[in-house]
Amino acid sequence: MILDLLFPNRCIHCNRIIDPALLVCDLCFSQIRFTHYNYFENNPIKEKCGLFFPIENAFSLLQFEEEGLSRKIIHELKYRSREKAGKTLADWTTERLDFGNEKPDLLASVPLHPKKLKERGYNQLHLFTETLSSFYGIPFDHELIKRNHYSKAQALKDKKHRLESGNVFSATQSITDKHILLIDDVFTTGNTVSSVAWELLNSGNNKVSVLVMAVDV
Repeated sequence: MILDLLFPNRCIHCNRIIDPALLVCDLCFSQIRFTHYNYFENNPIKEKCGLFFPIENAFSLLQFEEEGLSRKIIHELKYRSREKAGKTLADWTTERLDFGNEKPDLLASVPLHPKKLKERGYNQLHLFTETLSSFYGIPFDHELIKRNHYSKAQALKDKKHRLESGNVFSATQSITDKHILLIDDVFTTGNTVSSVAWELLNSGNNKVSVLVMAVDV
């Protein structure tokens, strides 16, 4: 309580004092660019994924912009220890995404390398994924895929190095006949999502859909 008085939570965009559970004030919320993609229909992220691997469906919550509010939100989550922002993003997602009678069988998030996980202290996708799992009643598995190599953050790489793939990921177990919803934070080149998707597809007779917090296309 005392800390809240001394260091009140502020809107990450305009710095106005807001409720401790919020990221932005009501005025700034209206400036967030939601994509309004239809998960079951063609959209920019599904079309781009389709160039790299067989994809079922795809959805992105936000439109990622270099100088936009969506970038601030993602960076608060990833680089400023605002792990709880993952729940906020998940709540916004559940308000906009309805699986109907075609829910995936499993949620799988893109992993961090153990060294990166230790540095950051948390995987920015875990609370997001767990919140979605609880809302939709879909199990999740954070250990299904492992990252084999340590690398610097995607945001710090130039485009050439973002496109380099290599044997970055591998499946930790055999899984077959499942529709897996692959979850990541920002979709840029599609390199990361594609690498993980092929591991899931090659593991067995699986189907893969994609859900990201933000897309930069």
